[in-house]
Amino acid sequence: MKIGVLAVQGAFIEQKDMIQKLGVECVELRQKSDLSGISGIIFPGGESTVQGSLLRQLDMLEPLKEMISDGLPTLATCAGLILLAKNIEHDHTVHLGTLPVTVKRNAYGRQLSSFCTDSSIKGFSNFPMIFIRAPYITDVEDNVEILSRIDQHIVAVQYKNQIALSFHPELSKDTRIHQSFLQMC
Repeated sequence: MKIGVLAVQGAFIEQKDMIQKLGVECVELRQKSDLSGISGIIFPGGESTVQGSLLRQLDMLEPLKEMISDGLPTLATCAGLILLAKNIEHDHTVHLGTLPVTVKRNAYGRQLSSFCTDSSIKGFSNFPMIFIRAPYITDVEDNVEILSRIDQHIVAVQYKNQIALSFHPELSKDTRIHQSFLQMC
């Protein structure tokens, strides 16, 4: 099994380290040819606008969209959630659009408003959630399973082969979400 982590911008190293810590090969996806042979993909935190722009410039957007639509297991955190979202509040931009949700960017405010909390996510109690300039999900379409809420805001969902989170599990020492993702792969 080989997991690809989008490595055009953002916090991809922590994602790669987490996957390798679990004993699985992980490759950095920097160009279209890197997409070959992966069993799953991770979209890291970072700047979604920059990541989306680079995916277009590198001609990776459409191949990724097709791979995800065809069932490639996908884990997205923070900016990765925005890349997958079908709708972004107050923004007509759609990047991959494979996840039928609406997200609110920087919903918790600026960097100074970042926070950590322990909460439940479906199947896991007391999971450490690290929110950094995080979005949250304001609306979900049919068949999107809500996995977790914080203060009534949706912060984790699953839709078919896609798991999308507002927070950063890779910044904690807790590997449970990544283990669950690898089981999908």
